[in-house]
Amino acid sequence: MKLSRMLAFSRKEALEIVRDPITVWIALFMPLVILFLFGYALSFDVKDAPLIIVDHDKSAASRALSDQFLNTSYFRLAGAFEDERIAEHALMQGKARAVLSIPPDFSRRLARGEEAPVEFLVDGTYASTAAIVSAYGRAIIYAFPKGTLQLPVQPEVRVWYNPQLRSRDFIVPGLFAVILMAFPPLLTALAVSREKELGTIAQIYASPLTKPEFIVGKLMPYAAIAALQLAIVLAAGFLWFRVPMHGSLALLVGLGLIYVLCTVSIGLLVSTLVRTQVAAMLVTLIVTLMPSFLFSGFIYPIFTMPPFFQSYSARIPTMYFVNISRGIVMRGAGLPELWVNVAVLTLYTVVVLTLATVLLKKRIA
Repeated sequence: MKLSRMLAFSRKEALEIVRDPITVWIALFMPLVILFLFGYALSFDVKDAPLIIVDHDKSAASRALSDQFLNTSYFRLAGAFEDERIAEHALMQGKARAVLSIPPDFSRRLARGEEAPVEFLVDGTYASTAAIVSAYGRAIIYAFPKGTLQLPVQPEVRVWYNPQLRSRDFIVPGLFAVILMAFPPLLTALAVSREKELGTIAQIYASPLTKPEFIVGKLMPYAAIAALQLAIVLAAGFLWFRVPMHGSLALLVGLGLIYVLCTVSIGLLVSTLVRTQVAAMLVTLIVTLMPSFLFSGFIYPIFTMPPFFQSYSARIPTMYFVNISRGIVMRGAGLPELWVNVAVLTLYTVVVLTLATVLLKKRIA
């Protein structure tokens, strides 16, 4: 491998990229669009959930319990009725997410020191939201009035790494991995397949370039674009979304460069297997974007998946960088905690680059 030939070929590729400014702007602008869309639209936080209160007791104690719900940011009053059927009908129509029903003897039972059960109905149409609303409701009821509910074990729960339970602090670091798996492979695969369609790749076949020189020369400019995308999404995540950084930014950037090298290599591998840009785009989306969203742990925890899909997730590089990104950003983890993910990601990159080099069919024009 001659460095001069690789640099010359890489320079030629960079000039072609610069001559197409629309592609460059899309490559740099679209990651921000995806980051903002998902950063704002995708949220597991529950705030201002519509709550209907059915107070049959109408006492100071029942009003205090109702105020406990409404004085939080989790619930807002959607209506107060005296008929359970009206409340259930509103729940069925989707006008409320929960119903708090207080029985007529609520205050009297509390005054006698007896158990005072209340009914808390939750709309389970959206299972994840229902679980959170139900947990909020139970926590408020258990804490009212303080000291009344006597449990054999008094729980003292502490949440580490994300004490405010902000879903944005969880989603944005995962988005780093998904976005960098979406665009760099697509750009690379389209670039090589475009040369195949136009026939200009025949000039490269007739040149003295070797397979490794072609792969590395093609890789360098798109890896630079991917590195710039990495810088853009990291800056937006930390400066705009205010995601707290508990670990080393330098470590995250360094491991992110390994990851973008891996994603660009995947695009090169796809380009060696297809002939047209349409095929390159479809195959790249199927093997990168879809698995990254569904099976990387970005949204759904991997341990909740069936064993087959857990095994499939272990074959997706995005899963390893999701672990790295969230580990560094949220937990302050370092190499001793992340070395397995780093080792697998590095090995994945080497294997993909090797396959792309081997499968490249270099012909003599």
